[in-house]
Amino acid sequence: MRVWPQPQAASLAAARPSVSQRRANAPRSLLASIHDVSPCFQRQVDFLYDQLRSTLGGSTLAMLVVPNFWGRAPISEAPYFLQKLRRWADAGVEMMLHGWVHRDDQRHAHVGSAFKARYLTAGEGEFLGLSRAEAMRRLRAGRLALEDATGRPVSGFVAPAWLYSPGTLEALGEQGFRVAEDHWRIWDPATGQKLAFAPVITWASRSKIRTASSLALARLAPTLLEGFDIARLAVHPGDVGVPAIRRSIERTLGALVQGRTAIRYADLTAARVAEIAGAAA
Repeated sequence: MRVWPQPQAASLAAARPSVSQRRANAPRSLLASIHDVSPCFQRQVDFLYDQLRSTLGGSTLAMLVVPNFWGRAPISEAPYFLQKLRRWADAGVEMMLHGWVHRDDQRHAHVGSAFKARYLTAGEGEFLGLSRAEAMRRLRAGRLALEDATGRPVSGFVAPAWLYSPGTLEALGEQGFRVAEDHWRIWDPATGQKLAFAPVITWASRSKIRTASSLALARLAPTLLEGFDIARLAVHPGDVGVPAIRRSIERTLGALVQGRTAIRYADLTAARVAEIAGAAA
């Protein structure tokens, strides 16, 4: 099974393609998502959904659902939230699996993993240190819980904090997930095919320094992403508690929708299948 390789460290500006590198007349698209969807963040998710839907003009967005956030909030025991999930799915919201508990409960012996666990997330990288077998178990349990909740197939998987162990990458392909993403790209785990190179815009609320840097990058992002066919924007429940971040999300999303069409992650898979079929014809 092919696994899409990890990208080399690079800045968003350095990764930006020139206009001449973009495909002629390529459609410009936007992928918007709400992370950490859970009963324990119901009020914040409601706020973010209304904010994104208002600017996008519809429900063409993704919700990344955690079936049992930190082992304390199983969606199966929250009937009102289950009703909301199903209504959102029926309205066209794309449902994606976002871990099982979200919390990182592993000890990281590898220096690289230990660095990521400490500095890239606050104990939230659940799938960063998992073996193939344990990743497989959590993926199966999460998929079953989410599909039972919505009555629909899960569209894809995004690891908490966008951090994946080698075992998780293997398990994703074996489980047949067709969409996954990290900070830089989107790929099909079942085939290893790259679906898009699209750096994600997101915000940080853990500290004043992180918040300030994420606000600064978000202000520049619409310009920096001008050369990309696909732009990605991801919001989190913690964003709601910071007024400056709420305003930045509205401003950034408003800039990105100019000249771009909101799409679903599943659209990328469909487009890739059509592309392969066309090449084979």
